[in-house]
Amino acid sequence: MKCLYYLAPTLDSTHRISDDLHEVGVLDWFLHVISKDEAGLKREHIHSSNYLETTDIIRDGIIGANLGFIAAVIAAGLVMFLEPFGPDTPKVVYFFVIVVFTLFGAWVGGLTGIDKKNKKLRRFQGDIDAGKYLILIYAFKEQEGVIRDMMKRKHEEARLVAIDRHFLNPFAGLQRRRRQRAEA
Repeated sequence: MKCLYYLAPTLDSTHRISDDLHEVGVLDWFLHVISKDEAGLKREHIHSSNYLETTDIIRDGIIGANLGFIAAVIAAGLVMFLEPFGPDTPKVVYFFVIVVFTLFGAWVGGLTGIDKKNKKLRRFQGDIDAGKYLILIYAFKEQEGVIRDMMKRKHEEARLVAIDRHFLNPFAGLQRRRRQRAEA
């Protein structure tokens, strides 16, 4: 499954694109629109994006958990070396230290990530602020060709700006689409 990123200029265009995508078999679950006009999306019954797509909560939560785990291993090593609880410290104490530090790191990372725009969407923020609509279409391999053909045929105003081959991986980058000379 890939995520196709299209930029549409108007709400009306976005609504027509949404209807045409439904006709070719794309469900609302696989179609999300990011815009500064959330009220317009709601009024037109267009599926808007969620916090997992628009923030870095997952990415930063994973980073925080990894940093917490590293700190936990160091802390468990210090507890083992310094023996603050005595020489016969049960193994469960080390496990508890690792779990608490890792979960604390994930929590802090998630709180940090909820405050930041999604790394993959930052490059489109200028277009979104200018009033354009970023359409995310999650397409199965067998649907991708149909979706791209339909978009090219019926919606020349919408531009394919990126393809995310690893949309589940918050660390993967986007494959940017360059404008063709004919479009420029």
